[in-house]
Amino acid sequence: MPVHRNGLPERFLNRRESKSVWTLSDGWGKKTRLRWKRIRRSLKDKRDPHAFEQGKQVIEVLRTQCAQGDIDLYFFDASGFSLTPCVPYAWQPLGEWIEVPMAKSRRVNVLGFLHPQGLLHPFVFEGSVDTEVVIAAFDALCQTLTRPTWVVLDNAPQHTSQAFKARLPEWEKAGLFLYYLPPYCPELNLIEILWRFIKYRWLPFSVYQSYATLKEALENRLANFGKEYHITFA
Repeated sequence: MPVHRNGLPERFLNRRESKSVWTLSDGWGKKTRLRWKRIRRSLKDKRDPHAFEQGKQVIEVLRTQCAQGDIDLYFFDASGFSLTPCVPYAWQPLGEWIEVPMAKSRRVNVLGFLHPQGLLHPFVFEGSVDTEVVIAAFDALCQTLTRPTWVVLDNAPQHTSQAFKARLPEWEKAGLFLYYLPPYCPELNLIEILWRFIKYRWLPFSVYQSYATLKEALENRLANFGKEYHITFA
């Protein structure tokens, strides 16, 4: 699956905020031990710390069994992409601002099964992510199984619906088992890292010129993940 990264140029960080322009030199950042980076949303205040630690331990056990070859392990999630780009920050020349055209567009969705060793099974489509679509993705994964396989996923409505859970016995007979993450624990889902890399590092501003260029670039990153585009999971 899908690495493009804008170079980190110049010696200045430029930020525009209302009518003021703030500039910060690299030297100041180093002296104060500060680093300019994306601010992350957090759900820590909503989750149960004990449940989070339990979930973390379960995943460590699953990853160990996977590394030993006893099972296969995938982290599942969906993500959407449109012409409203993820551009929370960028290095820009002093006195100038990078502008990205805003446009309404169709949304391309990706369902993905990510293996810790870098294998990805993506399903790209247009339209809403409903239970029927998710079931179809899991049915397709079942056709590829060669050993007992666990899938880690969150508690989205599509994953907990009556229709979805009705499929569990059949999937388990095929050797596919599910582990539901504790609520509000996205950090435990490795595929969230992949979505961040694609949105914030691997898709340059130029691909947002049209829906066609965005979809083509997205499919390229997904197809070349593990080849041209790499993530090392700790």
